[in-house]
Amino acid sequence: MSTIDLNKDSFQEAIQGDKPLIVDFWAPWCGPCRSFAPVFDAASKEHEDIVFAKVNTEEEQELAAGMGIRSIPTLMVFRERVLLFSQAGALSAGQLNQLLEQVKELDMAQVHAEIAAQNNGGQAPDEA
Repeated sequence: MSTIDLNKDSFQEAIQGDKPLIVDFWAPWCGPCRSFAPVFDAASKEHEDIVFAKVNTEEEQELAAGMGIRSIPTLMVFRERVLLFSQAGALSAGQLNQLLEQVKELDMAQVHAEIAAQNNGGQAPDEA
């Protein structure tokens, strides 16, 4: 699967998709971003079950600011509308593949239960 370009209008729709979503926040002038691009593109071809997206922070400054992007490249991973990972800096191919495998293996029912417990002041949803 190739990567898709996201903007402030398509971003919300993308994080609500059924597949995990990995977003690369980048800029054309950024050397590390240009070095990471082939790694990101290669992973997109290997992991058909994950949506790969890019946000050009020069063109989408409002979106980048809204997501708290302070340095680039920054990777964010969403699954079932939950931000699971956010890190500035390029990853190696091995690190990226390891991250993607961890995202796929996550028990999202447990993640949602932990979020619900945090939102209920530390109580599990059935205890609230």
